[in-house]
Amino acid sequence: MKAAGYTLRPPFPSMLRAVEFSHHLLREHLFPGDMAIDATAGNGHDTHFLAQLTGPDGMVYAFDVQGGAIAATRQLLERWGVPGDSWNLIHAGHETMLEAIPAIWHGRAGAVLFNLGYLPGSDKSVTTGAATTVAAIRAALTLLRPGGILVAVLYTAHPGGKEEAQAVLDFCAGMLPREFHSIEYRTVNSRNHPPSVVAIEKAGTDMEPDYSI
Repeated sequence: MKAAGYTLRPPFPSMLRAVEFSHHLLREHLFPGDMAIDATAGNGHDTHFLAQLTGPDGMVYAFDVQGGAIAATRQLLERWGVPGDSWNLIHAGHETMLEAIPAIWHGRAGAVLFNLGYLPGSDKSVTTGAATTVAAIRAALTLLRPGGILVAVLYTAHPGGKEEAQAVLDFCAGMLPREFHSIEYRTVNSRNHPPSVVAIEKAGTDMEPDYSI
């Protein structure tokens, strides 16, 4: 269809929201047979998403401190028929991932996902926190393979959320560019505390050269 010499395209879809953008990054970095980590299992939707990307020959480790979240995640995976030998649910804080995940997987994770804050539909006083989240990010970066990615969705509307988000950003700002490439994706003109995304890619042969002095 043309008008006044121009080709008219269908209406452009809205820009990706935070969770959609995080999933886009994960699709670009995960392949069948990979290992991935869901650092905040929650209701299991992200664990299921990762399992779809890694496939029946891959492995997804999912962490949560709440027993209800682990149970909900297990129920969801079983309902969708995800093979039981392609996922492992760990009822523990994500800061324990380096000790909880077998050494054979260290340095081999294709992606790690953090969806911070509280579990929707549960006790909002139980939230992720700055200290344990930063500790978990440190552990996750050790587990990543070269070229692997860590994605964290940050929420600031709940008590402690701003402090946690700032702690994550401060940690990212202090990383060496020759070892990691970090970005932030956020909405800048909203007053409703929309979530933002931080992504950290571990240095690999396919990354851009470091131009820092």
